[in-house]
Amino acid sequence: MTDAVDARDYPQLLAAGESVLDEVTGLFVDGLGSPGTHAKGRGDFATDVDLALERSIAEKLERRTGIEVHGEEFGGPAPDDGAMWILDPIDGTFNYSVGMPIAAMLLALAVDGVPVLGLTRLPLVGQRFAGHIGGPLIIDGEAAEPVPDSPLESAVIGFGSFNARARGEVPGAGRAELQRRLSYRAGRLRMTGSTGTDIAYAAAGVFGGAVSFSAKAWDNAAGAALMRAAGGVVTDLAGDPWTVQSTSLVAGNRLLHGQLLEVIGEAMPDQFADRDLGSRERTNSKETHP
Repeated sequence: MTDAVDARDYPQLLAAGESVLDEVTGLFVDGLGSPGTHAKGRGDFATDVDLALERSIAEKLERRTGIEVHGEEFGGPAPDDGAMWILDPIDGTFNYSVGMPIAAMLLALAVDGVPVLGLTRLPLVGQRFAGHIGGPLIIDGEAAEPVPDSPLESAVIGFGSFNARARGEVPGAGRAELQRRLSYRAGRLRMTGSTGTDIAYAAAGVFGGAVSFSAKAWDNAAGAALMRAAGGVVTDLAGDPWTVQSTSLVAGNRLLHGQLLEVIGEAMPDQFADRDLGSRERTNSKETHP
């Protein structure tokens, strides 16, 4: 039986998401080190645990909330129309498969493509992040203060993994140049191998910011919602507000986010030569909620 929940009742939906993730945490923990048995592309794979987690989480969420799920492994309805859960059962699968504990469960709720609620769990290190628009960010069950402003030069930046030979919208050479410039502009760079962890840490103020080159909504949606709950800024590389259709992500506190965009523009001048940073920052400072 399905118990439909109003898609605007964020506290109730957050509680439902927390309950479902609690129930599958044991499966996540017990599967550490599972091999990649389902190839999805060069260097990309899923484990049997990915598939089992997604099936279980999706079934429980749909039954308890009446809201459908769009997941990494089995897809689902387009996540940009109406209310939709967006799920990555194991973010950082390569880490997970070799026994490295930096891996996360990511769950977000989007309404018409805008992330409004997010949960990021790192079960192997015992960390939990949750929140919805209007805040606050909740860390390990306790409400946190809004993310403080910190400048780029004293901050840790989470940087998405990449292949320097890769092509695409943001070629590997551009990513490498951005990494080079940030290496002497930021306090430190960290490549954790888990996009969701990077963004959650930025929302919590552990990292000052995070850069993701992923075009997949399931990698970024939960963190984007957490960043909004924490009072930070989240956009794509061009500086436009992040939605499920975005093909990259830049997150940070309000001071550092603008500095990150400046360095991105310097590293990729041909791609972002016409960007009006002042206009984008004015837009991003005004929260718009669905």
